[in-house]
Amino acid sequence: MAQPPQPKPARPTSAAALSPEPKIRVWDLFLRFSHWLLALSVTIALLSGFFGGLPKLWLHLIVGITALVVVVLRLTWGFTGPGSARFADFWPSPRAIMAHLAGRDGRHLGHNPLGALMVFALLGSVLALAISGALSLGGLYKIGPFAADGFALGSVAREAHEIFGFLILALIAAHLGGVLFESLRGKENLARAMVTGQKVGRPGDHAPMERQARMAMSLALGLILLVGGTLALVKLAKRPVDGLPVVTSSLVADECGACHMAYPASLLPKQAWQHLMAGLDDHFGEDASLAPETTVAISQWLAANAAESADTLPAHVFSNPDPMALGQITATPGWKALHHDIVAETFKRAPIFSQGNCQACHKDAEGGRFSPLALSIPSPKK
Repeated sequence: MAQPPQPKPARPTSAAALSPEPKIRVWDLFLRFSHWLLALSVTIALLSGFFGGLPKLWLHLIVGITALVVVVLRLTWGFTGPGSARFADFWPSPRAIMAHLAGRDGRHLGHNPLGALMVFALLGSVLALAISGALSLGGLYKIGPFAADGFALGSVAREAHEIFGFLILALIAAHLGGVLFESLRGKENLARAMVTGQKVGRPGDHAPMERQARMAMSLALGLILLVGGTLALVKLAKRPVDGLPVVTSSLVADECGACHMAYPASLLPKQAWQHLMAGLDDHFGEDASLAPETTVAISQWLAANAAESADTLPAHVFSNPDPMALGQITATPGWKALHHDIVAETFKRAPIFSQGNCQACHKDAEGGRFSPLALSIPSPKK
């Protein structure tokens, strides 16, 4: 009798096929969320800072404050979060850095020593950007908690803010390059791991320390830092501010404002105002002569409150007029530098009509503040 066909023996299965590499939860939800939110806010801050100009300062401030809050919360999480989030887990000692550079330390499930250096460098750079930006905003535009700290400090802070901006660009480029290099070397997608939170476990991995997140302490510490910091900044903002422009007198507003905007006295130095008032009979091609006592009163008021008396950005920028057009604000090198990126046709269209119509774009022009937050170039009217 014929025997039934026997089944062929199964091929031996490798241990790897039977036991796939396990996936390990490495990055917690808050760490991943804060990572991508910080990346987004810093990117928008850099774009708005380098390319947006003063009209986009409001956006720059929003994302800058967002980045600062994220960094503060990440710092608290570095002491209270789970193992892979704690600074103690990946503190980059010189020995660890040298071992990693030499390829002797194996694979890190959490941050490797070079990645740890990048974490601290990026967090520190964002803090430096926030501090220098706030000092710049206060010193130059008299806005925020550091409005009382003077134009000189604001000017230095602005330069530092720009330097830190280029520094963080370099750090971002190095970070992206490092992620790509480590992904290729380790045959894993590190960017995806920062989305899913998981990595494949392999023999010999350096696992993160085992620590549970201390949620209550993290929330308490975060609230203390954010609320305490906000209250401190509010108190700083209440300090008296020296060097603000003086509100235009009623006499100047009535006489000068009858023909054009009553320009703040802080927009020209004393010498320029004296030159203007001495030539009212030929005031830009027109006879604007006033009664002698009125001329004297206006001249004295303008001289007393000229650019030398104010500590604002316009006062400093316009304090060096063009000698060939001594009393013309729009002829000063400072005015031209501030408006160099605006095409000439913009000033001719409605509702602006002329370069001298400051209040068409600067809603606080008559007060002499010229805050960038009050700047809005109107759309052309048909």
